[in-house]
Amino acid sequence: MTATVRQAAPAGAPAEVPAVPPASAAAVRAIQDAAHATAPIPLAEVNARAELMARFDRSYLVPAETFLYIAARLTDPRRPGGPFRALTIDGRRAFRYHSVYYDTPGLRSFHDHRQGRRLRFKVRERVYQDTGERQFEVKLKGRRGDTVKHRRPLAGTDTPLDAGYRAFLADTLRRSYGIDSPATLQPSLSTDYLRATFVADGERITCDAGLVCDDLRAGAGHRVRCAADLVLVETKTAGHLTDADRLLHACGVRPAVFTKYCGALAALSPALPANRWRRAARSAFGEAEK
Repeated sequence: MTATVRQAAPAGAPAEVPAVPPASAAAVRAIQDAAHATAPIPLAEVNARAELMARFDRSYLVPAETFLYIAARLTDPRRPGGPFRALTIDGRRAFRYHSVYYDTPGLRSFHDHRQGRRLRFKVRERVYQDTGERQFEVKLKGRRGDTVKHRRPLAGTDTPLDAGYRAFLADTLRRSYGIDSPATLQPSLSTDYLRATFVADGERITCDAGLVCDDLRAGAGHRVRCAADLVLVETKTAGHLTDADRLLHACGVRPAVFTKYCGALAALSPALPANRWRRAARSAFGEAEK
């Protein structure tokens, strides 16, 4: 399996947002079929039942056929406790996401995650392309190893590098970790994918397909695409293993040491010290060719 790597837009140029992945791609078709085969749940109810701004995340790289089997079990109306339902907004059940990650010139965030530092963070802009909503997000590690997300809306031509958002980042890091914000941040990676979300009380499952990652660092300009038959599944809960985790384990799918940001950089930059993500990155993206 070989990743598709292509030149991205030069630094400073408008970002080229990839089109929605072809409907024929196995993973894209799988998440769309699963989402439309179950009952809907509106966003307001998702936020009430399973917003989970502080949570434990577990990541899996799941073949499309295995994903469909697991989704059918979880969304079965006869499931004890009730079936998972699919997030639905204006009739849509699969949504396009675009994110831009920011890091220091030396990739402090990447290396802090590589070294497993407790006081580590990620900074990104997230765009919900189907609605145009934009959020500035700071993701931290809590004391229990959980993920804690802080966010602030972006409006108009605002960017995460504007003074108000830099102040929000500095205040978040100071209050949560007692550390200073990096003096310099710059765009490092963008991601685009299609997502379906399944929800039950206190838990969510996000299912991503058609992942495309662009290296935004100056002079880099390459792209990788995830394998067309892999669904990137994340289970999100307050801490305990979910039915989804147990089903995945029973099907022989174990948690992957993988995040979109670190895994993509590992694939895009073989010279980076990224051994902890290398195996999962090869499974997701293949061997990158420049």
